[in-house]
Amino acid sequence: MKKRPSSYEKQITKDYEKGLFRSVDPSKAELKHFRDAARATFVKNRRVNIRLSSPDLIDIQTRAAEEGVPYQTLIASVLHKFVTGRFTEKASRLTTRSSGRSKRRDAA
Repeated sequence: MKKRPSSYEKQITKDYEKGLFRSVDPSKAELKHFRDAARATFVKNRRVNIRLSSPDLIDIQTRAAEEGVPYQTLIASVLHKFVTGRFTEKASRLTTRSSGRSKRRDAA
């Protein structure tokens, strides 16, 4: 399913087509800063094994498919956002499982 562009994205496309954007050449220092930040961000040098319930794993895989990313990448991204304080939850198109977990959570 193809996602429709937002009004913001449409405006950016119009501005680009009008030639309102110009290329900016970063300095060598800026390039080095960006390169170092990218390397530090994407270094994956440790392995972690976790056990998940089958329904949770299925939900994670479904959410990853919605986002168009591999499920292990989604898990790593969620954990990274959580530990850096940038995790925000948005509603999913997933339906609530029949396990009753959401009812117990709402009652608490």
